[in-house]
Amino acid sequence: MSRHYQIAVIGSGPGGYVAALKAGQLGATTAIVEKALLGGTCLNNGCIPSKALLASAELMYHIHHAAEMGISVPSGSSVDWPKVQARKDKILNTLRGGIKSLLAGRKVTLYQGTAALDGPGRVVVSRPDGPAEVFTADNIIIASGSVPSRIAGWPADPETVCTSDEALHWKTLPARLLIVGGGVIGCEFACMMAALGVEVTVVEMLPQILPNIDAEIAETLAKIFARRGIRIHTGVKIEDLAIADGAVRARLADGKTIDADRVLVATGRRPNTGGIGLESVGITTERGFVRVNDRMQTPVKGYWCIGDANGRCLLAHAASAQGITAVENALGHGHELTAPIPNCVYTFPEIATVGITAEEAKAAGIPVTVGRFPLAFHGRAMAAGDTDGFVKVVRHRETDALLGVHMIGHNVTECIAAAGAMLHQKAAVEDLAEVVFAHPTMSEALKESAEDALSMALHLPPRKVMRVMGTI
Repeated sequence: MSRHYQIAVIGSGPGGYVAALKAGQLGATTAIVEKALLGGTCLNNGCIPSKALLASAELMYHIHHAAEMGISVPSGSSVDWPKVQARKDKILNTLRGGIKSLLAGRKVTLYQGTAALDGPGRVVVSRPDGPAEVFTADNIIIASGSVPSRIAGWPADPETVCTSDEALHWKTLPARLLIVGGGVIGCEFACMMAALGVEVTVVEMLPQILPNIDAEIAETLAKIFARRGIRIHTGVKIEDLAIADGAVRARLADGKTIDADRVLVATGRRPNTGGIGLESVGITTERGFVRVNDRMQTPVKGYWCIGDANGRCLLAHAASAQGITAVENALGHGHELTAPIPNCVYTFPEIATVGITAEEAKAAGIPVTVGRFPLAFHGRAMAAGDTDGFVKVVRHRETDALLGVHMIGHNVTECIAAAGAMLHQKAAVEDLAEVVFAHPTMSEALKESAEDALSMALHLPPRKVMRVMGTI
C-alpha cells in the first residue's frame, strides 16, 4: 500500500529542500524526491562550488598584488589545482550532509530516485537498482530546476566543449579557455580562470557583457577584465567550432579565429521539466517553463511550481523564497511573493543589484534622478586596496521613491540586502539617506549615493545647479 503525504516535493535544490523543511516545520507530513545529489544544481554544480573556486582564485589574485599592500610574497607562488578542487569537494560533502540532517530533523521522508507524476496526486519514484516506489500527496511542488543550455551542432566532447556542470569539477586547468557567453556564469569563470593563470577569451553575441545588468556596471567590469588580459568580443557570433588535434578553433562572424584548449558554453540554462509526467495531470509549459501565479500555483489544483522550473527568476534565493510561499499557500496560509529579488555576480570586484535600472525606468516613462558615489573616494575601499567601482541609486524624481540600487565593488554582495530591505518596505530615498551606517564600511556608499540623488552629498563636489529665468 502506497504512503500518503500532505506535501510532496520533486527536487532537493534550494527551492525544494527549503520547501520540504517549511512543510515539516508547519507540521505537514512531507516527502521529497531527489534523483541525484541533495542540494540540486546550486550546491553541486552552481552557487557553492563556483564560489569555493572563486575564493581560491581571488586569493591568488591578491597574492600577485600583495606588493601594492606592502607585503612581500616569495616568488614561485603557484596554484595546486587538485587541492583547490579537494577543498571545494569537502565543502559540498559537508553541506549535503547538513541538508540530510535537516530533513531528518523535520521528519521529511527522502526518496532517492527519479520522480514522475502519474495521474492526480500520484508520484512514481524509479531507481536503477530496485523496484519503483509509489506514493500519493494532497499537494505536489515541482522543484525540478534547470540544466545548462548546449549549442546544437557543436562537438559533443564533454572533455573539450563543456558546460559549467563539467567545468566546476575539472581535474586539470586548460592553458587557453574560450568562454561562449558573457553573462553571469561566463564572467565569473573568466574572472576565476584568469586569476589562476589561464588565458581567457570571452565571446558574447549581444552588445555588452552582462546584458541584463546596468550598462555602466557592465562597461566598468569589461574595462577591468581588459586590464587583466581577458579578451572580450561583443556583438559577434561564433559561426563555426571545430576540434582538431586536441585543440579547438572557433571562427567568428567577423572573420576572426580563436584557438583554445577548452570551450565553456555559458549561454544560459533551460528548464528541467521534460519527462516528469506533467501531461498526466494536465500541466502545460511555455518554452519548457511551468507558469504560476504569485502564490506559486499552477493552473491545476494541488500542483505548485518553484525555482528555475517556473522561469520567474533563475536564482537560488528566489527558489527558496518561492518554496516557502508555495508551502504556506498549499497549507492554507495565504501569501503572495512580491519581494524584490537581488541579483549578485561574484566576480572580483563583485556586482550586486536590486530593483530597476535608470534605463528601464526611463523606458517606462518614469522620471528619475540617479545618485552615484565612486569607490575611489571611499575610505574603506582605499584601506582594502579595492577602489574599482561605484554605487548607484535610482530615485523617482517626483515621489522620491527608491526604485533601484546597483553596485560594483569590493564586497558589495554583502551590502545589497540593506537596499533590498528598503525597497521591499517601499522606502523613499530620503529614508535611505537618513540611515546611520557604521564607519568605515563599504555599505556607507549606499548612504552617500542616496544623498547624491537628493543633491545633498557631503563627500562629493557640489552638484552644478542650472539657473533658469532668475530662479534655481
